Amino acid sequence: MTLPNFITIARFIMVPLIILAMINDEMPTAFTLFLLAGVSDGLDGFIARHFDQKSELGAWLDPIADKFLLVSVFVMLGWLGALPEWLVIFTVSRDAMIVGAVVLSSLLGKPVAMRPLLVSKANTLLQIVLLVLVLADLAGFAQLDGIVGWMIYAVAGLTIASASAYLVTWLRHMAGDDQAD
Repeated sequence: MTLPNFITIARFIMVPLIILAMINDEMPTAFTLFLLAGVSDGLDGFIARHFDQKSELGAWLDPIADKFLLVSVFVMLGWLGALPEWLVIFTVSRDAMIVGAVVLSSLLGKPVAMRPLLVSKANTLLQIVLLVLVLADLAGFAQLDGIVGWMIYAVAGLTIASASAYLVTWLRHMAGDDQAD
C-alpha cells in the first residue's frame, strides 16, 4: 500500500459523505467535500508520479474512485432536480457501456486495454466543471444558471462523442482491426 492508494481510498470514503450532505441539504459541505475529493485526485497522481509510488492497485483504484464520485454526484443531482434526468442517463449509460464492453471483451477472450481518449478526457473535465458549478450554485456561493445551462449541453455533446469514440474503438478491437494494440 502506497500513500497515493490511501489517498484514493479516502476519496472512496468521501463519496457517501458528499451524498449524505446533499440529502441533508448541506450544500456548502457537499461542495467543499467535492472540491477536496478533486484535490485528492490530483494529489494522489502527483505523489505516484513524482515520488515513484505508482502501483497496479492504484492504477485500478484511481479511475474507479473517480467514476464512483462522478456517477454518484450526477445521480444525486438528477434526483434533486438540479440536473436534467436525460443528462444523468447519458453520463451513467456511457460509463456502463464502457465497463460492459471491457467485461464482455474479457469474457470473450479478447481483453481490451482501455486507454483514455482525448475526447474522453475533455468530457471528464467538463463533467467535473459542471458538477462544481452546480454544487457552487446550490451552496449559494454563486449564481451560475446561465453558465450551467450552457455546460449541460456541452457535457451532453461530449458524452455522446466520447461514447461513440469508445464504441468504434471497441468494435474495431473485437473485429481484430486494431493494429495499435
